[in-house]
Amino acid sequence: MRVGSPVKSLGRIIRSVQAFGRELSGHSDAESRNGQSGIGLALGGGFARGLAHIGVLKVLEEENIPIRFIAGTSVGALIGAAYCSGLSIAELEQVATRVRFKHFARWTLSRYGFASNQRMIGFLNSLLRVKTFEELRIPLAVTATDFSTGEGVVFHSGPLVDPVRASCAYPGMFLPVKIRGRLLIDGMLSHAVPTKPVRQMGADHVLAVHLKGRWVSGDGPRHLFDVIGQCFSIAQEMNSSQWKEAADLVIEPDVNGYKYDAFEHSASLIRAGEIVTRAALPEICRCMEQRERTHVPERRRPPVANPATMPAD
Repeated sequence: MRVGSPVKSLGRIIRSVQAFGRELSGHSDAESRNGQSGIGLALGGGFARGLAHIGVLKVLEEENIPIRFIAGTSVGALIGAAYCSGLSIAELEQVATRVRFKHFARWTLSRYGFASNQRMIGFLNSLLRVKTFEELRIPLAVTATDFSTGEGVVFHSGPLVDPVRASCAYPGMFLPVKIRGRLLIDGMLSHAVPTKPVRQMGADHVLAVHLKGRWVSGDGPRHLFDVIGQCFSIAQEMNSSQWKEAADLVIEPDVNGYKYDAFEHSASLIRAGEIVTRAALPEICRCMEQRERTHVPERRRPPVANPATMPAD
């Protein structure tokens, strides 16, 4: 028997009880951390475009910028779960080169949608290094939306796989995922970019990654999913002020021109995340330094960094 195993088991139990208590009481991790500073990443959704999140993580890691919390919506939840579970950037890049839409979806016929993401169970079980939120090396929040009420649902504890599946259940395409008696769909409807959940976790500095881009090119939509995607893009842009209020800085990788299923362009999408994050590094450092000096949250409109306004490499 390994000497350290009882200690690790006890640690998991304690973290589980703490997470459950936070969900019941509504208290954030900030209170339990006694004000300890931390940067929180809010990773938005965007299907294959979300591979840009890997580029963002890569630059932050290379620059030794500590990531204390991550909240993810849709593909942001998937990549966040993989990274928080212990996958390295190199491993994430390797997975990105191999993954395709077929690894997530199985076409079906249902009044709820055209595809099931049941295949994600096997994919996530083989990808993730741990099975529960409590075992993650970095605290993670995964967002979803209650199909019946429209209420946002944020997962911090328990098994990982089903919350990630629910967060990725794009309405009209994927069937809802039932968890604890509730039908749940894509978190983008309630938390397009989950800045508020990551702020509630205790992050003093919130960096939001918004995958802004049109779903429809000049040639018009290819199919129904492009129509649905473009409608969501419009709605999210119209309501973007809600999540931007909780962000210190918003970065927007240039993902225009990439379709929702453009997984074959993984290298270019990752590079897009790298470019915008590296260009935004001075602003990221200023935001962190300002927070350290004042310790007072500012609720002004956050600066937005995108390739159009950033200097070239």
